[in-house]
Amino acid sequence: MAWQLVFTEQYNRRAARFLRRHPDAISQYAKTLKLLEANPHHPSLRLHALKGKLSGLHSVSISLSYRITLELLLTESEIVPINVGDHDEVY
Repeated sequence: MAWQLVFTEQYNRRAARFLRRHPDAISQYAKTLKLLEANPHHPSLRLHALKGKLSGLHSVSISLSYRITLELLLTESEIVPINVGDHDEVY
C-alpha cells in the first residue's frame, strides 16, 4: 500500500522550530519521514496508538528522545503529521 504524507502549515512551522532547536536530529528526522511514507508499520518507527487526550492519534519515534504524533487516515492512505518534539513536548 502506498502512503502519502500530507503536511499542514501548522505542522511545518512546528517542524521548522524543532529542527532549529535540534539540528543534530535533521538526518534522522528525514530518514523517519521517508520510512513512514514507505512503510508506517516498520518496527524501527515503533508506531503505536495514543490514549487519553490524544486518543485517535498515533506516534512514531525519530530517536529515543524525539517523537512525531500523527493522524493515520487509513481509508485514504494518508498520514498527516500533527506535532514533532521530545517525549514530554508532544504528549
